[in-house]
Amino acid sequence: MKITFLGGTREVGRSAFLLENDKRVLLDYGIKLNERTEYPLPFQGLIDAVVLSHAHLDHSGSVPTVYEYSNAPCFATYPTHALSALLIKDSMKIQRMKREKTHYTKTEFRKMMNNFIPLAYNKPLSLSDSTSITLKDAGHIPGSAIVQVEMDGTRLAYTGDFKLEETWLHKGAEVIENVDVLLIESTYSEREHPERRKTEEELYEETIRVLENGGNALVPSFAVGRSQELVQIFRYFDGDVKIYLDGMAKTASQIILDYPSYVKDAKALRAALESVEWVNSDSQRKKALSMPSIIITTAGLLEGGPVLRYILKLNKNSEIIFTGFQIPGTNGRRLLDERKIKINGVDHEIKTPTKYFDLSAHAGKKDLLSFIEKANPKKIICIHGDTCVEFANELSSEGYDAVAPKMGESFAW
Repeated sequence: MKITFLGGTREVGRSAFLLENDKRVLLDYGIKLNERTEYPLPFQGLIDAVVLSHAHLDHSGSVPTVYEYSNAPCFATYPTHALSALLIKDSMKIQRMKREKTHYTKTEFRKMMNNFIPLAYNKPLSLSDSTSITLKDAGHIPGSAIVQVEMDGTRLAYTGDFKLEETWLHKGAEVIENVDVLLIESTYSEREHPERRKTEEELYEETIRVLENGGNALVPSFAVGRSQELVQIFRYFDGDVKIYLDGMAKTASQIILDYPSYVKDAKALRAALESVEWVNSDSQRKKALSMPSIIITTAGLLEGGPVLRYILKLNKNSEIIFTGFQIPGTNGRRLLDERKIKINGVDHEIKTPTKYFDLSAHAGKKDLLSFIEKANPKKIICIHGDTCVEFANELSSEGYDAVAPKMGESFAW
């Protein structure tokens, strides 16, 4: 088995890993969202299959480029099929707005969609006599998967993004035991997340404080996973508070509800989503801003979507509440660091207060170490993190064979 690292090494974003033996299998092919979109390294020759761990753009956003010359099947769960289409189409629109040139065409996007083959959890698929893949629940977003690859008797586990802790949407990831090679995300390898239920309580209390002062609690949110979870959190604490859901989160919610087996409690999720007002017009946005309310809207990084319209119209008692990490170079990070955002190329100074609550859908350090202990790998490859080198060194000091590869490097077994 040979693995080449085309992206996602010593950085968060553009995950892309090429496995080779008798078959060539591409694990994810994402983009990095920054001031300018960054793409993974290209690869030579055709591939036999793409395996997509989940729909988020840092894992899926460059997959259409594969189909300039290829007709390879793209294996993913049913929700990932639909959600990645939603997010990639939106990415194309945002890049056009930024006057960036995409690395693929609409024809290649359609070709990717035509080559999707849905694959359920725990259903092994043979690509040849010596190569097979199996998807396991990653507990990250609906449809997210940990990928097990068997090649010539070597078992490799690629975690993608995962979370062991139970959340409102998921029961937590399935651990693959006794692996030879473990490609593990290292996003939060340097720290723990705060206790989740306490954070949820603090989030609700802060939100209600804003509403009681006559403001709006504007909650920029990722369309897939986070928006739906936030609705459930707020409804758990308060069945009557006015909640508006706007942007791409509406379509994502409809898709997620179409695949009830991929969430922990589909009945509870549906009830929560049906209890909020789905915004479909500017008149509804004006209504939402005219009264104290919670407004959950895309985009989570403030790079587009209705959230930008809301920000410019908030009253002095309002607050912008983040629950997701803001990537350097994005409007969200600029707002936190500089109190400014850019809309249509124009800088706007924002005086509205901001708060951040850590509701990450990634594993913290304790979960990372727990996964490693249960997987019992012979070799660990630390990927998808800004502290991959430090994490690999720490694991090596504890007796593991751990590395943090560079972009373009290859390993073989």
